[in-house]
Amino acid sequence: MWTRPVAVNAGGVCLDKGPGRFPPFEGRPLSCRARPCPVAPFQLEFHLSCPLTPVYFNMRVRNNVSNMSVQSLLCERIAVAKDLIKRAEALSKSQKRRIEGGAKLCGKLKAELNFLHKVEAGKVAIKESHLQSTNLTHLQAIIQSAENLEDVVSVLHVFAYEDRFGDKQTLVVDVVANGGHTWVKAIGRKAEALHNIWLGRGQYGDKSVIEQAEDFLQASRQQPVEYSNPHIIFAFYNSVSSPMAERLKEMGISVRGDVVAVNSLVEPSAENEHLNSESDEEGPELLQVTRVDRDNLVASIAFPTQIKVNVCNRVNLDITTLITYVSALSYGGCYFVFKEKVLTEQAAQERRERVLPQLKEFMEGKELFACESAVRDFQSILETLGGPGEKERAALLVKRINVVPDQPSDRALGLVASSKINSRSLAIFGTGDTLKAITMTANSGFVRAAANQGVRFSVFVHQPRALTESKESFATPLPKRCPSDNGV
Repeated sequence: MWTRPVAVNAGGVCLDKGPGRFPPFEGRPLSCRARPCPVAPFQLEFHLSCPLTPVYFNMRVRNNVSNMSVQSLLCERIAVAKDLIKRAEALSKSQKRRIEGGAKLCGKLKAELNFLHKVEAGKVAIKESHLQSTNLTHLQAIIQSAENLEDVVSVLHVFAYEDRFGDKQTLVVDVVANGGHTWVKAIGRKAEALHNIWLGRGQYGDKSVIEQAEDFLQASRQQPVEYSNPHIIFAFYNSVSSPMAERLKEMGISVRGDVVAVNSLVEPSAENEHLNSESDEEGPELLQVTRVDRDNLVASIAFPTQIKVNVCNRVNLDITTLITYVSALSYGGCYFVFKEKVLTEQAAQERRERVLPQLKEFMEGKELFACESAVRDFQSILETLGGPGEKERAALLVKRINVVPDQPSDRALGLVASSKINSRSLAIFGTGDTLKAITMTANSGFVRAAANQGVRFSVFVHQPRALTESKESFATPLPKRCPSDNGV
């Protein structure tokens, strides 16, 4: 077998002079049959014959058409990666809050782009199927999901949980949306491959979508948001078979994407050789595949426009919230430069963004609670530092509150004490946990410290405001523009 390019003219006449033992075909017409070379990627194997020379032979030549196809695919993937980076960077701007994990998502996309640039520069040898199976498919599915959901909190968020055997595990949720009430797994892999793995014809270690769904359900039961388990959506961007979609629905998981029929099983063919190539990191190619009738679309399901959330109507007030609610800063006393730097900073924050309207909006129509420790310490602080107006507002506020005994939950009592976790905070947040109430607080340090120990309380976190009325006589006044709101 000879391996070299063959030059022919438009009429199929060989223009090559035969080097060495190459047959002397120069100036003679050639006929050939070509097929993909089984041992060399991106090459065709030609069976050449010359009617004027009774010699037949096989020759393998580089497939320039395939090279062009690879170059085209490479350029396309680079363009997709650049576009996804722009969209990922724009995500946070389109949401109410900064999206946790946004930098991680951008980092993964930039790593993919760097890899593709290395391929483009010839520093990395790669097959066409590898270009199709980059992580871009999965990352693109994550971005598309986040763009179609409201109030996205985080992407690529890692949750810790215990499996049914009691072993500690971690789960990556691609998109956490609706303020934490919705978990989304974005899936870019083809329906054929997913269905085949479910039927047990995947390679060793492949985990089916149904098994992954069980993990999501197990983890979600241990990560309640406002005392409700997160709603789980599996978003399929390359279709899902009808039997799998039905099974997921039976498990209580919503499905987004095209649902297609499954007809029969077939042996591998050139058509489905790369069924597994559009992967999201889930595994290598399969030996057998399932015939999925993509023309037979059973349903096309969009993301739910409204997801029913069980609203928690109980609010537990922390000391920091009680103080913020009655502070003179919250009622127009924000136009001062105080001797204390922290008070001046809080006044400046209040001029930029008023806290009281946020508190009132969240508390509206809800039942208010506070534990005895919180109310007792609040009144003690008020007696020492509060001004007349602040004390008057405090008296009105306490009348609206159901004061209950301290009753910290078991998981609160299980926290290890630290500089951020003290007995008073355990009593306040633990009582809210027992009452299944959302604790309003400016004590973000405790919330983070508890989360670091694996305990996530249901909280509404706001900026702090100190008692400042008694400090105003020693402060430098500024021109007043902040409207006063004296009502409680």
